[in-house]
Amino acid sequence: MSAPLLLAIDDDPDLLADVERELRNRYASDYRVCCLRSADEARPMLEEFAANGEQVALVLAGEVLGGSPGTDVLAGVPHLFPHAQRVLLIGWGHLGEPATGDAIFEAIARGRMDQYVVRPSPPPDEQFHLAISSFLLAWAEAQRRAPYTIDVVGETWSGRAYELREVLGRCAMPHRFCLAGSDEGRALLAATDAQRLPVLVMPNGHVLEDPSDADIARAAGTSVDPNRDRYDLVIVGCGPAGLSAGVYGASEGLRTLVIDSGSIGGQATSSSAIRNYLGFPRGVSGAELARRAYHQAWVFGARFAFMQRVSHLVREDDGIVVSLETGGVVVAHAVVLAPGASYRRLGVAPLEDLVGAGVFYGAAASEAPMVAGEDVYVVGGANSAGQAALHLAHYAKRVTLVVRAASLDVGMSHYLVRQVEQTPNIEVRTGTEVVDGGGEGRLEYLVLRDRGTGAEETVDAYGLFLMIGAVPHSEWLPPTIERDDGGFVMTGPDLSADALEMFGRRPLPLETSMPGVLAAGDVRHGSVKRVASAVGEGSIAIQFVHRLVAS
Repeated sequence: MSAPLLLAIDDDPDLLADVERELRNRYASDYRVCCLRSADEARPMLEEFAANGEQVALVLAGEVLGGSPGTDVLAGVPHLFPHAQRVLLIGWGHLGEPATGDAIFEAIARGRMDQYVVRPSPPPDEQFHLAISSFLLAWAEAQRRAPYTIDVVGETWSGRAYELREVLGRCAMPHRFCLAGSDEGRALLAATDAQRLPVLVMPNGHVLEDPSDADIARAAGTSVDPNRDRYDLVIVGCGPAGLSAGVYGASEGLRTLVIDSGSIGGQATSSSAIRNYLGFPRGVSGAELARRAYHQAWVFGARFAFMQRVSHLVREDDGIVVSLETGGVVVAHAVVLAPGASYRRLGVAPLEDLVGAGVFYGAAASEAPMVAGEDVYVVGGANSAGQAALHLAHYAKRVTLVVRAASLDVGMSHYLVRQVEQTPNIEVRTGTEVVDGGGEGRLEYLVLRDRGTGAEETVDAYGLFLMIGAVPHSEWLPPTIERDDGGFVMTGPDLSADALEMFGRRPLPLETSMPGVLAAGDVRHGSVKRVASAVGEGSIAIQFVHRLVAS
């Protein structure tokens, strides 16, 4: 197979020459570079590439081509190359101009482009190449060609094979799946001595046969086995709040351990593009954000115990004792609870039986390429559902967003509402719920009910992605830690009078009814269910931990 293509289009020959120089100098050994001088030339060339089975990784277009917006060309790319990154080239002098910013936002919202980059300056322009490399990494991940990708081979899509893909997704580990009976599956198995399915082939060549979650953590080198060790700080949960607490706790000299029954990122790993997170003007995937935060905490000295579930907390004279289901025990001066929340189950038995076989809780980013050309449904009205719909729209023929509320504005950020409403192959059905569905071994249909009239409709469906409300991971907590009716942990001023009497002092703002134990992120009563808010609470919790440790 020939190398993937990088295509640049600009009707200014001097500006095009600058782009061509940078692309050839850096990427010619791994990609083919093609530069064209007009939109009229680009359109038939793209169609020819598609007809010949070529791969296009990146399309760069000038702001104006032949008197028309460059986004006119970029808008036509997805139906030929759904994974290609579409990038608008803007001049340095336009950076910061309100009109340019508004135009970029509008074009992204309407699905006419994916990203933007400032034109290259005289070499070396490392800022330009940093952006281009990030675009190429996004394309590689969409193609399941990212560095250190794990191969999963299973007999069926569902069952343990699906559970393993879910674990790897929670670990933010790039992976691809194939059936044992496929050509690719047979080739992978022929290169191993594996006797039991499913099989994981790790990037270093190590083969795991029907591994446990703990086996995966050990193989990836991301787990420790605590046993009566003492820490200044134990963090339960490794989502955005837990990772933030880990980074700030370890960087400020606290001996820190992070424990999670899964791995890094929590629900954030299912977000394909977080565009409103501070410091990432081009957006960042939840998995990438989690990987960066994990590496940051690790370098500062935080230690991690993955695939290990906390079973009990109790306060004793020498500290807070944290017990694990494996039998391990650690003792901490302070504990931050950040186990997060998971999506509420739909509770429709025929659909629950098809989880992993067309029915998924969360965005299931690894499954998105498998729905190419199909009709899929996303259920939910919050940001995560909007991000999932936009991501799936790059692959599916049609995405239907099913929302119980009367309007998207009830639970979704304004910028996402605009993007969803202006994406041509996304349909929004408000005031609607999924009440039934099924299929022979795989999802084939759904039954939708209009909440206003009660009318039901049966629709063909290849995929169902469910993101319907939060259920906090707090069921394991002792009764001494106060929770509201929904299971969310009460803290600070929200504690009951009975809980306050037990303190003998005023509790800290994030402190639970067990002195020395704080809560942060989605598990906390009254928290804002946003990644940035969880990160903020995790960092704030560390300031209170210092006070607890000092006392």
